[in-house]
Amino acid sequence: MPLWLEVIVRTLCAVVVLFFLTRLLGKRQVSQLSLFEYITGITIGSLAAYISMDTEKNWFLGLIALAVWVAVSLGSEWLQIKSKKARDFMDFKSAVLVKDGKILEENLKKERLSSDELLAELRKKDVFRLADVEFAMMESSGTINVLLKKENQPLTAKDLGIIVPQQKEPLAVIMDGKVLDEPLDNLGQTRGWLQGKLELLGLNTEDVFLGQVDSYGDLTVDLYADKIKVPELQEKPQLYATLKKAEADMELFSLSTQNKEAKQMYEDASKQLLEMVQTLKPYLQG
Repeated sequence: MPLWLEVIVRTLCAVVVLFFLTRLLGKRQVSQLSLFEYITGITIGSLAAYISMDTEKNWFLGLIALAVWVAVSLGSEWLQIKSKKARDFMDFKSAVLVKDGKILEENLKKERLSSDELLAELRKKDVFRLADVEFAMMESSGTINVLLKKENQPLTAKDLGIIVPQQKEPLAVIMDGKVLDEPLDNLGQTRGWLQGKLELLGLNTEDVFLGQVDSYGDLTVDLYADKIKVPELQEKPQLYATLKKAEADMELFSLSTQNKEAKQMYEDASKQLLEMVQTLKPYLQG
């Protein structure tokens, strides 16, 4: 076999083996690495290069070395899952850097982090005043997580006493111009329902590159023709406006009648509609 062809074959074998071994090691090998995983990643890459280029050696010895490193890595991960002491020994511990707006200088020194580097990391979290920080911790991966003081945190719906509906994962029901039946089944809907939504938008399935249905049952689409603007469905705004008008009408009727029983009936109906509008508002205007 010519040398150039041998290099191609060996490289392709190394790529395939490395792919499956990386899949075996899991997602952490391609995201935030621990110390041991970092060492393993470097070594596996070097071994893969050795298998590809060192034509004077037996290439299967490199595959054996790869298998040994993967086995050691899997064994260390299993040990870390089972033992807290093993995690502390093989990986870095988390360290508190800021507490109650005060820098813990001793921990900063242990992590070999300067005050400038700490402030730069805080700015990455959109924090520019140290006094705004309640708590900051360096994780074992080296990232710094920040908890702002309560008065500096953004307001949430809970803080304002607003009830918001539970969100669910949007499901893709159209992809590449084709309807996906399984997501429709998960939503409890049919192709006929989807077709009705598309007709309201004046679209055909073939026009849609991607279509998603959210937790409220709203369909949003991205078209192949990017210059075409998709009209928004007005079903929910119209329903909200109708309920508000009905509530206002009941209140007007209660003010215009002199009959006590009718007045009380209209007032009760107005209150019930008002409660209904307030309950449905997050759904109809979300």
